[in-house]
Amino acid sequence: MATDRATGPTRPRPEQETRPGREAGPDRPAPDPARRARRARRVRALRPWLLLAPSLAVLAVLLLWPLLRVVLLSFQDYGLRQIYTGETHWTGLDNYTTLLTDSALWTTVLPNTVVFAAVCVALTVVTGTLVALLLQRLGRTWRIICSTVVMTAWAMPAVTGTYVWIWIFDPLGGIVSGGLDALGLIEPRETNWFTDRWSFYAIATLNVVHHGFPFVAITVFAGLLTIPRELPEAALMDGANAWQRFWKITVPTIKPVFTVVTILSTIWDFKVFAQIYLMPGGSGSNPDIFNLGVWSYHQSFVKNEYGTGSAIAVLLTVLLLAITVVYLRALFKERDDL
Repeated sequence: MATDRATGPTRPRPEQETRPGREAGPDRPAPDPARRARRARRVRALRPWLLLAPSLAVLAVLLLWPLLRVVLLSFQDYGLRQIYTGETHWTGLDNYTTLLTDSALWTTVLPNTVVFAAVCVALTVVTGTLVALLLQRLGRTWRIICSTVVMTAWAMPAVTGTYVWIWIFDPLGGIVSGGLDALGLIEPRETNWFTDRWSFYAIATLNVVHHGFPFVAITVFAGLLTIPRELPEAALMDGANAWQRFWKITVPTIKPVFTVVTILSTIWDFKVFAQIYLMPGGSGSNPDIFNLGVWSYHQSFVKNEYGTGSAIAVLLTVLLLAITVVYLRALFKERDDL
């Protein structure tokens, strides 16, 4: 406190009542409010990332590093020798050149992958949507019963479901072969559903659709519950039939839901592995039924050509990303045009 000889002790001036170390003066200018606001905005923007940092670190270790490792292996000649010696033999784009010039890729593997995935996605979305519409019309009791049955099919592991379908189409003791034999349509000992390319993938399609449609059904049913009742009621009063109400009201209203289930189904069906590998002939004895996932596994762990197998895996990933980006761009363009 300052002291005046004439009047005695005096109180400090208002500009002198500042916090220690924060005095404003010619050597330390007053804080800029705009700068403080920018700093506060940076802190607010950084705070969520700091909270997510532990989870992102775990994901980087579990997902990003394996993905990077596969990409690096795809540029190497990597086999059993390199595993034991630890040496690195870089070959550049040789694995991709060998892969893209292999006739099996264009005549067998890629058609199997693309056609099979397209059919499975279409049937899964259509079947799931029909089941969702059925659940919407059922009463409370039957809706609970049907939802439980549907979720049971979804909860069944892919391995278990695959062996169930193998048993159903078993050439000697299966239900299908036994029924057709009783009708005199086939000779079981002369009919093997798993040796022909088309019948093999028909069984695999039934397996994948049976395992995948419950997710679509429950998700679309949740979307149907968000549609206001006034919309279909008004369309009904205007004379619209069931198909017109579905196509003109239901589909545009829950289009984001259909987008999500379509993209996820596409990703899942393009990288189907267990449903193909576990079926008779799928583990390598019948190359005509290879898709990209099984081919990559066969090249890596059967032929011990890990570089070629990694290149196939990278090709599959790029194909999935391309399909997803094209679909999302078309969706966003359509939304911007509205």
